[in-house]
Amino acid sequence: MGKIRLTTAQALIKFLNQQYIHVDGEEFPFVEGIFNVFGHGNVLGIGQALEQDSGHLKVIQGKNEQGMAHAAIAYSKQMLRKKIYAVTTSVGPGSANLAAAAGTALANNIPVLFIPGDTFASRQPDPVLQQVEQEYSLAVTTNDALKPVSRYWDRITRPEQLMSSLIRAFEVMTDPGKAGPATVCIAQDVEGEAFDYDEKFFEKRVHYIDRKAPVERELHGAVALIKGSKKPIILVGGGAKYSEARDILVALSEKHNIPLVETQAGKATVESHFKNNLGGMGITGTLAANKATRQADLIIGIGTRYTDFATSSKTAFNFEQTKFLNINVSRLQAYKMDAFQVVADAKTTLQQLSPLLEGYESEFGNEITSLKEEWNIERERLSNVTFTREQFDPEVKNHFSQEVLNEYADALQTELPQTTALLAVNDTISPDSVIITAAGSLPGDVQRIWNTSQPNTYNVEYGYSCMGYEVSGALGVKLAEPAKEVYSLVGDGSFLLLHSELITALQYGQKINIVLFDNSGFGCINNLQMDHGGGSYFCEFRTHDNKILNIDYAKVAEGYGAKTYRVNTIEQLKEALEDAANQNVSTLIDIKVLPKTMTDGYDSWWNVGVAEVSNKESIQKAYEARKHKLESAKQY
Repeated sequence: MGKIRLTTAQALIKFLNQQYIHVDGEEFPFVEGIFNVFGHGNVLGIGQALEQDSGHLKVIQGKNEQGMAHAAIAYSKQMLRKKIYAVTTSVGPGSANLAAAAGTALANNIPVLFIPGDTFASRQPDPVLQQVEQEYSLAVTTNDALKPVSRYWDRITRPEQLMSSLIRAFEVMTDPGKAGPATVCIAQDVEGEAFDYDEKFFEKRVHYIDRKAPVERELHGAVALIKGSKKPIILVGGGAKYSEARDILVALSEKHNIPLVETQAGKATVESHFKNNLGGMGITGTLAANKATRQADLIIGIGTRYTDFATSSKTAFNFEQTKFLNINVSRLQAYKMDAFQVVADAKTTLQQLSPLLEGYESEFGNEITSLKEEWNIERERLSNVTFTREQFDPEVKNHFSQEVLNEYADALQTELPQTTALLAVNDTISPDSVIITAAGSLPGDVQRIWNTSQPNTYNVEYGYSCMGYEVSGALGVKLAEPAKEVYSLVGDGSFLLLHSELITALQYGQKINIVLFDNSGFGCINNLQMDHGGGSYFCEFRTHDNKILNIDYAKVAEGYGAKTYRVNTIEQLKEALEDAANQNVSTLIDIKVLPKTMTDGYDSWWNVGVAEVSNKESIQKAYEARKHKLESAKQY
């Protein structure tokens, strides 16, 4: 067997170029490229290797480690986990900045390869620049903080360790049942150390994604549960989208009159206008979906984790009558809700179930249509909410006095409600556009009222709800969908937290559109504290003399080189959207919206910690209400 002498970093890059994936008869490279912020610990090793020979890898210079990692995550998510970008950082603070992004990838089961530099394996110069020291162990580095947020984690302290480590990392990333972030930390002196690698290590390696079929026992059990139910619903999770189960879901739903409801990750698996799609379920769900769920005697969970938002903290169901059937490639997730488990691919399972359900029809009758029509009326109302200085729309949740709302209207020079603005965006942009958001009130609004016209046009990160994903992720989506318009829907709070990769998008000519909803505060969390009896405490953006901040975000983005717009009315918003679509450069639309004008409620409940002891009567009442609600909640 031949040998090839390479540094550890050179071997890494050569290996990445030879990793392929095989899905449904198609074969293509798995690693599209590598994001980098070079620094102490990776520039002289991995940087040198990329400069010498990057192969087919696209090399993109990021501006913030968390930001570029979020871009890589959004890319993989949009590519339905079939392709990835790797991410390399320096040691210390550079690798520490990966923690939030790693958690995002882990919670959402998104494959991404993190390659942070590490301290010296030899320990000769210890403590090296940016190295932390722990008295209990010299082996601890900043990268240990990434262990709990990685699906696979390893530290390379010898060149030959790279071989077994990388093979294991790619096994994890290409396994649909446990896909997630793989972190391979490489000691910086080892990155430059040479070794005689077997040539076979660099041969083309194909990772096969075979669709796992259900066994006969699972099929018979599933059929018995469905045929024995009167009002089943299908809960469409992210696993259904990654399995590309759209066509079979539509066929089964139509044939057997079973309504579809969606998680955040599952939305846009089936387009919103499909007659049996009742929209999001749970805390950020529609009234239609939540009403249907309350009646259901069987929940057919397709690729879902059953998070608290999807299940209304496990109060969305009538546990006296409801059973659960879970179809999931992950055995861990299949066991959720004490369900009957089918550990198999979603699309394959549904295709095999279809002929076995011949003759079955649910008892929902025309109720699915009625529920959808009822919700469409509510959605239409939300598109026409208006503000007056005398009396704001009484149906919109509002903990602020009219005086405070008028103060915001004056400070931001707007009378525009958030829901009205959001629905105008939905109605104006091209149907094949992809939207992305992650945190604050916008994910709740879009799950409820955003209508998707085409599959896979909804890239919302709500598994971790990580602020800062929105702008960075838009870059990743654009890399995945270069021919489509990409819109980052972001609140002012998230924009302030992280928008560094707007500069990267401008730098590389990757056009993204940022639609910034500015209500001068952390509005979602302000709702949370006031919903549970608290006051408005440190969630509004106010100056030292209690004036509302009015930041010119358009000017900020203009300074970076983006085309920008300032919007205070629906007419201005539509004109801005139409003009932005014709631009070749990234855009930012600064929309001033009133606080307390987002969607809320719709027969759902969220279990959050409330103070058991308080001198405020409103908080005491909130605690008692929570205690009463918990009596009907399940633990599993």
